[in-house]
Amino acid sequence: MAIHLFTDFGINDFYVGQVKCALLRHAPAAPVIDLLHQAPLYNPLASAHLLFALSEHLAAASVVFAVVDPGVGGSRDAVVVYADGKYFVGPDNGLLSIVAARARETQIYRIRWRPEALSSSFHGRDLFAPVAGWLATNTLPSGALEPLSKLAIEFENTDLGQIIYIDHYGNAIAGIRAQSVAREVGYSCRGVEMVYARTFSDAENGRAFWYENSLGLVELALNRASAAETYGFAIGDAVELSKLG
Repeated sequence: MAIHLFTDFGINDFYVGQVKCALLRHAPAAPVIDLLHQAPLYNPLASAHLLFALSEHLAAASVVFAVVDPGVGGSRDAVVVYADGKYFVGPDNGLLSIVAARARETQIYRIRWRPEALSSSFHGRDLFAPVAGWLATNTLPSGALEPLSKLAIEFENTDLGQIIYIDHYGNAIAGIRAQSVAREVGYSCRGVEMVYARTFSDAENGRAFWYENSLGLVELALNRASAAETYGFAIGDAVELSKLG
């Protein structure tokens, strides 16, 4: 199985490399794919919606190492979620709850196994990476997992009317699934009104618009300009139906 990494570790520090070293020890033959390392910092809620959208495009029988974990070393537990044929390994802080809630088949497990040496601040390397590696290679030690009836933290399973990610173009992605949204509807963010356009080339230059992006989410954008820089959009900003709708 391939292992997909979804984290807020960034790409300029040593954290991702350390995780990959641990995966190499425990699953040397498993492909490792960098799904995202710039998930919203310290924000399991926004990250949970982004993780779900990305997971829809993964192959069956994938393993997802998902770590956005501001409570690392605290009271939050460590879990594995099996959702529609894919394994998700990460903290029980809500990050995996949207994936679990929207799956047709879900099984939840607490990670009982602990390494001899466990850094209080880097469970990604010491705890989650070994478990992800074992799941990918079907070598999980006996007794490593314990079934749970539910996750301790479960976010509300509705669309999230907030910006959950801003890409390097300055486009702002909302946690709103666009499939069921009428194209006549308008959205607003920070007082900026946006009408629908099918894609960038259909939008007027200099006018904000929304469209259904490649993940199936509502995205706020400008044609050939940064909407985030132009309007000051930030992760967590409310995205609401506007008077244009």
